[in-house]
Amino acid sequence: MDLNLNRNTVLRLVRYLRVLEQLKALGFEKIFSNNLGDAVGVTAAVVRKDLAQIEAVGNKRGGYSVDPLLAKISELLGKGRRREAILVGCGRLGSALLDYPGFENDNIEIVAAFDLHPEQVTYNGPIPVHHIDTLESYLGQHHVPVGILTVPDRAANEVFERLLASGIIGILNFSGMPLKPRRRGEYDAGEHCCYVENISISLELANLFYLVRFVDGADGSGYPAQ
Repeated sequence: MDLNLNRNTVLRLVRYLRVLEQLKALGFEKIFSNNLGDAVGVTAAVVRKDLAQIEAVGNKRGGYSVDPLLAKISELLGKGRRREAILVGCGRLGSALLDYPGFENDNIEIVAAFDLHPEQVTYNGPIPVHHIDTLESYLGQHHVPVGILTVPDRAANEVFERLLASGIIGILNFSGMPLKPRRRGEYDAGEHCCYVENISISLELANLFYLVRFVDGADGSGYPAQ
């Protein structure tokens, strides 16, 4: 199936998948678009449009069969395959991500981490931490497609270029420095493309505080007015 889905659609499919997994565990065999929409916070029309894009079959009277829909979305998202990533930057955020147990449920594995500081280097834990100087040699031997970036802002661009030159084609960037995706041949005729997702926790919190301001009874601080 050759699909060109936008980011928001893919994120909704991930959420549908989690709901379907929960329903299957509870023994449900059918689901309707309005039920799925209520579970993830979108309208039934959005659900039907998303599922039509992936050629999922359902009907108004009988809804969607859970098992085939679950299998189709899982295949599309590649959940049935082991998905590997590396992490660069083993500070507090990086270390927390290394300890996060939820990746296993989605068949995602951080296979190695890298850091500038020698005291962070260890090969005894469940995820080996290498010195950053070995980044290129490691990626030359292990074809890992995705990198997670949790380095300080000042180091983000340099590490990004090193990851790009080493064949990484997807980056989840937690640094405060936004990185620009690279299209094939944009800077060099032989350069591969690289997808980037910039994650700014402070920006997301600022947006949330902005929304909280408009809750009935709230003042500008985001707390209920006294």
